[in-house]
Amino acid sequence: MKLEHAIWWHLYPLGALGAPVRHDWSDDGDVARLRRLEPWLDYVVELGCNGLLFGPIFESTTHGYDTTDHFRIDSRLGSNEDFDWLVEQCNARGLDIILDGVFNHLGVQHPLATAAQAGEESPVIMADDGYPQHWEGNLDLAELDHSDPATVDLTVDVMEYWLERGIAGWRLDVAYAVPNEFWAAVTDRVRERFPDAVFLGEIIHGDYASLINNGHLDTVTQYELWKGIWSSVKDRNLWELAHALERHAEFSATARMQTFVGNHDVDRIASLVGDDGAAIAAAILFTLPGIPSVYQGDEQAFRGEKGSGVSADDAIRAPLPSSPEELTDLGRWMYEHYRALISLRRRHAWLVDGQIEVLHKENEKLHYRVAGGEQSVDVVIDLSQPLVSATFSDGEEFRYAGHGK
Repeated sequence: MKLEHAIWWHLYPLGALGAPVRHDWSDDGDVARLRRLEPWLDYVVELGCNGLLFGPIFESTTHGYDTTDHFRIDSRLGSNEDFDWLVEQCNARGLDIILDGVFNHLGVQHPLATAAQAGEESPVIMADDGYPQHWEGNLDLAELDHSDPATVDLTVDVMEYWLERGIAGWRLDVAYAVPNEFWAAVTDRVRERFPDAVFLGEIIHGDYASLINNGHLDTVTQYELWKGIWSSVKDRNLWELAHALERHAEFSATARMQTFVGNHDVDRIASLVGDDGAAIAAAILFTLPGIPSVYQGDEQAFRGEKGSGVSADDAIRAPLPSSPEELTDLGRWMYEHYRALISLRRRHAWLVDGQIEVLHKENEKLHYRVAGGEQSVDVVIDLSQPLVSATFSDGEEFRYAGHGK
């Protein structure tokens, strides 16, 4: 997979495909929900994306991050054979697949966790109370010992198993909570067999460059930029965005950052900043260096905010319709906006490694330039209008002047 051309559609499959998450789903029936993605694959291609960035997809008991078998597709989504079918369908459309690997912890019902409780040899950390060490207080998660060679072996075996089945790489869940040395040991071994495998580390706060360089990863999630985009638009304080852009320039000098304005863990961008704000956020995303992703439905102006308790994520992980044809016309304008921006990005692929310069900043106005070689783009944001324009050195222009205007 060539990261300089990657634009991912980020999918949380358990939610998107309407799988039961919390209640007893032992009678869910013989389902192959993964095959329901077929009409959405053409939709993703038409949008302009060339990869699927998956949320958890392995056997688990609830939300997918409590893995019980890394070598089996979650039975609520289908079988390994259904996944093979999905790989074939994606290959036929030129779509790469990145899977979500949870290697910091696993579910308490995983055989390794039950073995640890039985006093058998296991890389699961045991607490003083005789139960597995729970990650961040989550009673359904058992933490792995990353100094144990067995954890390295497990992670390598899992990664290679699915790479052999045709995926392009891995998103590493809570990579920031795992020692960099562990990731380096794993990725070095995997790349001996799969030199082109892609590794994306999840990090919210912390040393982005260290995780990439010392963990031998390709890219990490750029949460600072995400926060700077939505917060500055919402508060009409583009000084914050200017600061975030300057930080992004520093990070991008080290490696390509994975950029986004929405994912399965945060409030929908349209809920945070409204339609015009979401459209401006998208324009910012696709005119900046990095590897952009689009969270399922953001390109349709979907709404959703995190709640509290066990159902906190339901609204931001809501099911998709059975096919794109069932989408209402309400979000069509945003889809066309995203499609135009992605097309623009394709024509200016140099942006992935561009250098950012902030030229002017006010509370509601910002002007920045991104340059690469002999090419450049000047982006002007005016929240009082609302307006965002991008003028390229080759004469191409992009303009958004408000929904319905």
